Amino acid sequence: MGQKSLAEQAQILLRSRLCNPTFIFTLFSDSPDSNHSKLKFIISSSVTEACNNSVLLLGPRGCGKIAVLELVLDDLLKEYHDLITVIKLNGLLHSDDNCALKEIARQLCVEHQLMFSKMASFDDNSQFMVAMLRECGLAHKTVIFVLDEFDLFAQGKQRLLYSLLDAMQSVTSQAVVVGVSCRLDADQLLEKRVRSRFSHRKLLFLPPSREDLQRLLEHILLLPTDSSLPHDYVADFNAKLLNILAGEKFKEIIETLSNSDLTFNHMLRFLFSAVCYMDLESGFMSLDNFKAALSTIQRQPKLECLKDCSILELYILVCMKRLEVKEPDTYNFNSVMKEYKSIHDSFQTSDYYARNVCLRAFEHLLQCELISVVDNRGLSQSIEFRPVRLLISCHELNQGLKSHRSCPVILQKLVDREG
Repeated sequence: MGQKSLAEQAQILLRSRLCNPTFIFTLFSDSPDSNHSKLKFIISSSVTEACNNSVLLLGPRGCGKIAVLELVLDDLLKEYHDLITVIKLNGLLHSDDNCALKEIARQLCVEHQLMFSKMASFDDNSQFMVAMLRECGLAHKTVIFVLDEFDLFAQGKQRLLYSLLDAMQSVTSQAVVVGVSCRLDADQLLEKRVRSRFSHRKLLFLPPSREDLQRLLEHILLLPTDSSLPHDYVADFNAKLLNILAGEKFKEIIETLSNSDLTFNHMLRFLFSAVCYMDLESGFMSLDNFKAALSTIQRQPKLECLKDCSILELYILVCMKRLEVKEPDTYNFNSVMKEYKSIHDSFQTSDYYARNVCLRAFEHLLQCELISVVDNRGLSQSIEFRPVRLLISCHELNQGLKSHRSCPVILQKLVDREG
């Protein structure tokens, strides 16, 4: 088997891992202090002890709230297959009380093979839900309500939440409400009558710590020794990878990545991109793969705008950068035109345009938000006389000029001289 074929197999394996939340979050499920263990205990105790419960999963987007919840539900459905019914709602789709209760009734009908009526009113669906909770309770069956985007259900009159939590006050009902939200104050949005019926259990999901991140990287990227891949190839692959992970340059990449976003979701997208850049000829991961992934995943909208700028717009930006040194915060379009003419006269450039053409380019830069007016005073003045400023740094302008397909050499020299 050739090296390229082995590399393709390894790449497929790593991609499948990165797309499998179960594989990723199983790493953290064994610890008794993990959110997985705590959530599983809360729900399983409701099933075994026939009691009602409610809990909120809170944390930034991308921290694995839904992934951990799905992992817990899968475990419990295997363990208590005939004793659990799961009803899932999303605040983006079902924040309207009528719509939400209708969806609950529909899912209950599907689960218990009953006829669902689309014409049923809010009160009809509410009575049906209460009756089903009572019947499930008598049959020792727990209904788990998953309310994703929980804070959206807390808007308006909150009739759904009140109906649901009030129905759970009955001794015959047996249900668990799991709210998922990125708002840490989601429970404070509840009305008094709803809050009094809600057990204020909260599990906080945070980005991984440095230690957890190191474990996660090794868990995902190291090839298993018991796979179909040759033992020598796996040993070489893992040795090279561990060497990269321990290096200072790789730690700098992770530091740069974590400065913007250290959530699981962001990290997994970064790793997936790095695996896609893997050199199939050599068959191994390299530091360059992670560098390329970093540049891909870090969006730089200003640099993207600069790539699409015309030559004239580049001239205007360079003129403004030069004026920032000479007369900061006091220059306007007329000042820019004087600087533009000065560059043309000094270097006899061929890129010289009429004033009205320059004004249109100037206005386009304002629309792209690469430049802006200093303040809102003088709104009655023409745009030619209003003070303006650059919204990009010297470094960003330099990078933009270097990446531009047809940037004049003189502009790059002028910016380097100013820098």
